[in-house]
Amino acid sequence: MNKAVKIIIGIVVLVLFVWVIKYFKDANSKTVEAFKTETPFFTSIKTKVVATGKLNPEEEIELKPQIAGIIDKILVEEGDIVKKGDLIARIRVVPNEQSLVSARSRINTAQLSYDNAKTLFDRNKALFEKGVISKQDFENSELNVNQARESLRQAQNDFQIIKQGSLSGGGSANTNIVAQISGTVLEIPVREGDQVIESNSFNAGTTIATVADMSKMIFEGKVDESEVGKLEEGKDIIVVLGAINQKEFPATLTFVAPKGIEENGAVQFTIKADVQVEQSTKIRAGYSANAEIEMESKDSVMVVKEALLQFNRFTEKPYVEVQQEDGSFEEVYVELGISDGINVEITEGVSETDNIKVWNKAKEENNDENE
Repeated sequence: MNKAVKIIIGIVVLVLFVWVIKYFKDANSKTVEAFKTETPFFTSIKTKVVATGKLNPEEEIELKPQIAGIIDKILVEEGDIVKKGDLIARIRVVPNEQSLVSARSRINTAQLSYDNAKTLFDRNKALFEKGVISKQDFENSELNVNQARESLRQAQNDFQIIKQGSLSGGGSANTNIVAQISGTVLEIPVREGDQVIESNSFNAGTTIATVADMSKMIFEGKVDESEVGKLEEGKDIIVVLGAINQKEFPATLTFVAPKGIEENGAVQFTIKADVQVEQSTKIRAGYSANAEIEMESKDSVMVVKEALLQFNRFTEKPYVEVQQEDGSFEEVYVELGISDGINVEITEGVSETDNIKVWNKAKEENNDENE
């Protein structure tokens, strides 16, 4: 019995011994993982700020009536090109009945005063010619009749304005809505038959049409507070329109807001820029646009791809792994300059002949094997 146990134990030990030898043999025979390497190179690098916004006309005017009424006729459509002074719409006045009655009553009162003053004037004129009254009395009666005539004319004008919206022979200045600038009709928010109110000191009035000069466009966007301090008015920038196949337009920064507005926890500053639009390019108001503002540029600097950088998780200092003569890699801390998001300038730490490890290549290969 003891002999059989010894034999079994011996066999188990032998198997374990063979397995250990095979394990170390396989471990030593594994090929060393090869990593791809890249060397630093020289190129030009630029840093830029991208502001999102819209393209809007520099000159845009809302046309509003000077009198309340109903839209009688609209003579243009959205998208039409108009010149300054062109008729846009016509308003039909619907007079207030109470105001109309009051105006008519004022005419009657003024008429009575005029008739009375005229009678006294005619009487005094006859007496003055006979030498019965003095010249001063005659001139006083003449003044009274002239004042009564003027009051009657004013009452009649008031009645005409309340009833028709303008004086006869006045060119319907209040009822005709005309373009104040030459440009494109962007919007007509009313229809024929809609009631409108006049623009005055107490309300903005109803907008009948919006006209804008589409040959002068401006970019309006926002930038973050961390970047606004680097912007200067008068700087040349590029405006990119995604709606026109990422077409680029030159522009000049004209305004940087002195006060920021908090949006979603971040402070944003409004910027504006004059955009040079080609006459052959059809631009529409409200296009989404991006403004690319170059902040700093350097020519012929040594750079590496940002993907090669690694960061110490304790000190957050950047480093790269440089290949040594025996094929191993050594961590080398580097000093960084400007970056464009793809390449980053290296000011100290490596030379242009160093082979830098592409540290995530092995990880990619492992992922491929697992898949």
